[in-house]
Amino acid sequence: MGKKLIYGIQQIGVGVDNADQAFEWYATKLGADISVFEDNNTATYMAPYMGGKPHKKRAILALNLQGGSGYEFWQYLDRKPEKSHPPVNLGDLGINITKIKSRNIEKSYNRLKSAGVEIVTEIAKEPDGKKSFHIRDPFDNILRIKEFNSWYAKAGFDLGGTYGCIIGVSDMESTLRLYSGILGYDKVVYDKTGIFEDLKHLPKGNEKFRRVLLAHGENRIGGFSKLFGESQIELIQCLDSTPKKIFGNRYWGDIGFIHLCFDIRNIKALVKECEEKGFPFRVLSSESFDMGDANGSWGYLEDMDGTLIEFVETHKVPLIKKLNWNINLKKRDPKKPLPDLLIKAMSVKRVKFGK
Repeated sequence: MGKKLIYGIQQIGVGVDNADQAFEWYATKLGADISVFEDNNTATYMAPYMGGKPHKKRAILALNLQGGSGYEFWQYLDRKPEKSHPPVNLGDLGINITKIKSRNIEKSYNRLKSAGVEIVTEIAKEPDGKKSFHIRDPFDNILRIKEFNSWYAKAGFDLGGTYGCIIGVSDMESTLRLYSGILGYDKVVYDKTGIFEDLKHLPKGNEKFRRVLLAHGENRIGGFSKLFGESQIELIQCLDSTPKKIFGNRYWGDIGFIHLCFDIRNIKALVKECEEKGFPFRVLSSESFDMGDANGSWGYLEDMDGTLIEFVETHKVPLIKKLNWNINLKKRDPKKPLPDLLIKAMSVKRVKFGK
């Protein structure tokens, strides 16, 4: 069976009401223009989180090949997805904000503002001394643009992919058992409590919070680890008011950040470890499951507050379907990263949008 290997964050799930519109916006504004796969199969395994029955859906997995993780745009096709009512406030339980890396924070700010993107907060310093600002996508999701130094390639664009997210929690110490323990984010970049300048213009951002920024002390190895690069998880606990569950009265797949997904190897070993440490998998696919033209096995567990964490053991990534050209990960040494040539070959899946 072997030991579990976590290659990095594969993607953040983004529930939207139009997956194609979401892909175009994230491609043109944020540079995530690689369509890894498109999936129109009926969602069955997640029925317990979708009102108890399968639903028709459309999903698109998009990447920015400069480095970082991607986005899975997920859309119901047989029901109208709901927004959070009331809107998500900082510290609510679940994924609050997705983080995107920038080479040049001022350039990113000016370009996005000129492109008509809604700027939520101005550039400010975070507790680690790095500069960031926040924007809003067309589906009311808040994204943090932040200075970051881990890159895979340089392609002349100021933004890379995602490198983590901010997750609202109710009990910091209990939650750390999962993120710092099982997931390997064992390095504390900062652990600060107070009212923060970089948050004050976000919804309820002027309240008192405890913020713990986590990184992984050891570099990830194998698979797509070079492309995904370094990542961080920020846990935030509201100390002035009682947070609500972001998806407490809605379906998984409704509008918002629906999951955090890790690309892994040896899912059976991970399932066993999580069970032993009190985080049993709630959903587990068959050993070989088709995700559009891609293939793999996957499963979900919940953190202490019900936030869904997905793990995908990728078997095949399609490149050119009609030539049967794909990346077969099952036949490769799991501890060796994919050759640059194969990763760069994914550029054949770049989608160009008109201005």
